[in-house]
Amino acid sequence: MERIGVLTGGGDCPGLNAVIRAVVRVACQNKIKMIGIKNGWKGLISNDTIELDLNSVAGILPKGGTILGTSRTNPYKNGSEVAKVIENYKKMKLDALIAIGGEDTLGVANKLIKENKGLNIVGVPKTIDNDLSATDFTFGFDTAVNIATEAIDRLHTTAESHHRIMVVEVMGRHAGWIAVYSGLASGADVILIPEVPIDLDTVCEALQKRKARGKSFSIVVVAEGATFKEGQVVLKEEKLDSFGHVRLGGIGERLADEIEKRTKFETRVTVLGHIQRGGTPSAFDRVLATRFGIKAMELALNKKFGYMASLSGKDVVEEPIEKAVGTLKTVDMKLYDLAKIFFG
Repeated sequence: MERIGVLTGGGDCPGLNAVIRAVVRVACQNKIKMIGIKNGWKGLISNDTIELDLNSVAGILPKGGTILGTSRTNPYKNGSEVAKVIENYKKMKLDALIAIGGEDTLGVANKLIKENKGLNIVGVPKTIDNDLSATDFTFGFDTAVNIATEAIDRLHTTAESHHRIMVVEVMGRHAGWIAVYSGLASGADVILIPEVPIDLDTVCEALQKRKARGKSFSIVVVAEGATFKEGQVVLKEEKLDSFGHVRLGGIGERLADEIEKRTKFETRVTVLGHIQRGGTPSAFDRVLATRFGIKAMELALNKKFGYMASLSGKDVVEEPIEKAVGTLKTVDMKLYDLAKIFFG
């Protein structure tokens, strides 16, 4: 191993810089040249790179985002772009590539591996949604949960003061991990997730029961990808990204309107949005990201291509990238049943 590339793709995430720092540290110890590829797969298409050394990663551990930049570029949207990825990988004379990303970024990596394109790829799982299979947790999730929990804690006081229902919309496209964890941690009265269609009658009944018990306020946490029982999806717009995903958003407002209409209780909505992605990573995420980075370099050095770092219990192990992107990891219903004990 003489030259290894590293890229960060998809949504930004607290802890990305910790991974980059870890792989560069290991590379320098093994006299390997690290090539930072800017803006995810887009950087491989356009051959946009920067050499990384100890000075490049000094002081980045507590920083959110990624010093390499990111994008949601999908090389498979245009066949010629896949050819450019392969061409530039060879031009860079890379012996291996570390792809840090979620479902889409690692999905591209998996396709390149399966098609035997000659790219030696190792993966690092990243997503605040915690919806990647084959790993117990992804880094970024803990930070997002802490941010959401603090926000909901703050909303409790204003909800109680004004005798209102507060609807809090958190991230979660297909999986409600952030909603469940932050809702449980902050004592939310109702938690709504994509895995379980919203029954407005049940929600309003729970809120009315609280009111009858003398509770003049309630907190409702809803994941952005949640849908109503009849199957409606609330979209920000119809436009699709390069991976075919719609832009979600607006479920909080629609839900608040329906609750107020049915219960006559004053209802307000707060959308946390990208606040959950930003800022300094938690201690847990810094440590997990660092461990993932070191494991990824270990896989590259041992030529275990097609694998990614994974958390299993307390141990960081290796898992096939294919296993991570085959199916999304949705909320454990045992955990959701536990949360329902506290509803209404």
